[in-house]
Order: sequence, then C-alpha cells, then structure tokens
Amino acid sequence: MSKNLTQAILPLAGLGTRFLPWTKAVPKEMLPLGTKPIVAHLVEECIDLGISDICLVISKGKELIPQYFARDEKLEAEMARRGNSNILEQLCRYDAVRFHVSYQDEQRGDGHAILQAADWVASDEVAVLFGDDLFVGAGSALSQLFDAYNLCDAAGERAIVALENIPRELTKKYGIVEVESEHPKNPRVKKLKSLIEKPDPAAAPSTLGIVGRYLIPKSTFAVLPHVHSATRDNEIRLIDALIAQLKDIAIFGCECEGKRLDTGTFEGYRKAVVNFE
Repeated sequence: MSKNLTQAILPLAGLGTRFLPWTKAVPKEMLPLGTKPIVAHLVEECIDLGISDICLVISKGKELIPQYFARDEKLEAEMARRGNSNILEQLCRYDAVRFHVSYQDEQRGDGHAILQAADWVASDEVAVLFGDDLFVGAGSALSQLFDAYNLCDAAGERAIVALENIPRELTKKYGIVEVESEHPKNPRVKKLKSLIEKPDPAAAPSTLGIVGRYLIPKSTFAVLPHVHSATRDNEIRLIDALIAQLKDIAIFGCECEGKRLDTGTFEGYRKAVVNFE
C-alpha cells in the first residue's frame, strides 16, 4: 500500500425507512450531529487522513448530500465580509476534495452500492465508509484501520475491516470473523481465518463484528458481480466478496478503540446527538 490513501467510497443510497416521515424529504445522512450533518463527519474523517477523492453513492432524491459539499462562493464572500472566520473555515474545508456522485437505482445490497463506483476507482486500494457507524473518543476508525493496514506484513494485495467486540446474542446482526492470529506488536490487529454473515450466536466463531469501515483492494470490484448473498436473494454483499477472496489475499481486522455510535436507528441516533452536545 502506498503511504497515502487517496480514494474513498461513501455508500449513502439507503431509503432511511426507520426515520420516516423525516426521510421522505431529507436524507437520513443529513440529520444533524452537533453543528454538522452525519455525512460531514464521514467526509471529515476522510479529509483528516489526506483523502482527496470521495465518491458519494446516492439514490435519486438524495441530491441534497452532494449539494451540501458544493462550493458556495457567494456565501463564502458574505461570511468573509462579516468577519465570521469560523464559519468561513468550515465552508472552505471541502474545497480541496474532488467529489464524484454515482447513483444506485436499486437497493440490492452494500456490495451492489459499492459496484456503482467501480469505474471511478483508480487507486490500488480504496476506503469504504458506511454512514451508520461513527467512532469517538480515540483516533477515527479510518485512521486506526489505515495504521493497522500498514502494520500488517503481507505480500501482495490485502484487505482490512473494522471490528468491535459485541454481545454474543447480537452476532445474528453482524458479519462475524474467525481469528487466525494476532499481530505481535498490536493484538487489536488480527489476521482473519474466515468471515461469516450474521451467524446464530451458538454458531458464531467469535464475538468480533464488522462495523462500517473497510480498506479493500481494487480487485474486489472484479469479484463483487459474481457473488450473491447466502441470506438474501439477488443481493450483492461486500462480505461475500471478501469471503471469496480469502483464498487469494490476506484479510485482516482491527478491533477499533473508542466508542462506536450507531446512527442507523432512532435510539442510536438519539444517543449520538447527546454525545455531540
């Protein structure tokens, strides 16, 4: 992997049905956390790592998301005239990022969403950030993943996923990993033996669940069209592509430090709002 990670994909095409009727008009990712929408926290996680190219995968009707990041020179000039340097700094923070928009016209799984950005991917590896998961209280999940990726000594291509130790009764809601070994310099970094999508608690090989952040090689995009979910018909899931690649590439996990905020449910979002007060 190069010293710099330059590209990231944000799959944001979901309908946000848990937040209806609000999401009938406003994308869930535009719900506020502190003074910024959820999606801005994801983008800034990328910016802080030096990522300059971001693909927003959205569905029709969610154009408010890329509009939020578009430059508004008139507004910037007005803030400068008023001497409001704090707001001006925030408005200009996204100017150096090249945003690309791809559309997912069908809801056919997270892997299908990522595939919509396949023609855009130019780097050998790309970050994937799902909007329901935010980490606070330590370095960002993406920065932890990047550091762990570079710590792993593996020839050829490799992938790494963010992990959280979850209650065993919740394994049926997560992709779960089986650990082959831990890194001698950082036991939070683990070489993976297998990945299983949403196993029953009794059958789960561990309680380490995959949570919202990935670094994947470009080759994964060639695998995705040929895998189909074992649990849902006609869906393309990223975990199934990684399972298929286990025989060819090394896959690692990083048990991230910090508190994970789940903004994918109303209760989780309510707790996240309190955290940002």
